[in-house]
Amino acid sequence: MTAPLRGVRIADFTIHAAGPFCTQLLGQLGAECIKIESKTRPDAFRKPHAVYGRMTAATFDQVSVNKLSVRLNLKHPEAVALAKRIVAISDVTAESFRAGVMKRLGLGFEELCKVKSDVILLSLSSCGQSGPDSHFAGYAPLFGAWGGLGWMSGYSDGPPVEMRHVMDHSAGLHAAAAVMAALHQRRRTGKAQHVDVAAREVASAMIGDALVLASLGIEPVRPGNSHMSMAPHGVYPTREPDRWLTLAVRNDEEWQALVRALEQPAASADPRFATAEARVRHSAELDALLVKWLENASADSMAERLQRAGVCAHVSWNTADIARDPHLRDRGVTREVSGPDIPTRVAVGAPVRFSKTTDVGIRRLTPALGEDEDYVFGELLGLSSAQRADLEQREVIL
Repeated sequence: MTAPLRGVRIADFTIHAAGPFCTQLLGQLGAECIKIESKTRPDAFRKPHAVYGRMTAATFDQVSVNKLSVRLNLKHPEAVALAKRIVAISDVTAESFRAGVMKRLGLGFEELCKVKSDVILLSLSSCGQSGPDSHFAGYAPLFGAWGGLGWMSGYSDGPPVEMRHVMDHSAGLHAAAAVMAALHQRRRTGKAQHVDVAAREVASAMIGDALVLASLGIEPVRPGNSHMSMAPHGVYPTREPDRWLTLAVRNDEEWQALVRALEQPAASADPRFATAEARVRHSAELDALLVKWLENASADSMAERLQRAGVCAHVSWNTADIARDPHLRDRGVTREVSGPDIPTRVAVGAPVRFSKTTDVGIRRLTPALGEDEDYVFGELLGLSSAQRADLEQREVIL
């Protein structure tokens, strides 16, 4: 069997990270994704971008594998007309501009319905397509700030941690799920759908318990690594520099298993730690003991020992650990890729498995700008070489 979304085609106008990550997920599940960009406005990952912490172009574009690339100068009416022709033969149209941009380009939902009556348009933006803040632009740290996720991240005696959330990927994942729901509904109804996803709202959806407390007049505090009902629950140093052990004790049985594995019999009978409620109440003292108990431990060996004892524990892995992890390699999550003028390197594929198909994940690397115009403009739209040459000469295709 082929990939689950094989036969679905996407006209991809997305930019930056959240929208492109959404369409890449769909592409790894089998959808044919036609990325529309131009020489004057290329994808952000084709060029140096200080916002994403890169002062050089990305060596492997994390949001454009499997995609096809065509050039269209959407400031030109003929380019907009060609874009509509691509939309007309696609199942989904995706964009991540600021609210109103697609409409100003002549590609708003109403206009697209005229060329494809059952179009699914995904609009992924910072604050949505309506409401008083819909005109705001934003990027990942601002999504977390607007949505309250940054305020709830960090330690109670420190500042909010706004700047390193995976908000782009979280928003893109929500958008991909919404697109698949819209595709399913269209199969039943045959009707068009405008899917409006706001990254700010995705962030707010991730702090639901804090919102409940706030609605009751209780001011939530940043929890750091602590937990309301579990202790110990945190990340602890070991004898190796910057090699941290993550562990969580869920109940009294696991607490007894932990102290046995750490050879701390006195702690087993300590009334401060006898119950889950007592351990949470004395979590600061308990954390101090854990730091002392683990100061001479090997993080990897201790994690293995605690796992055998039935305690939830693991080393807090860095990216090098993940890149060489044999488990991920065995499951095909990470794999080596290479291409013309591209050195062999590790890439992350689709983190899902299907029992009836292996045709998911990375099938090709990031396309060069305009690499697939023979197929899209020639085979799909039926433009002749002479027509394409004329359009290029007049910078419709640019």
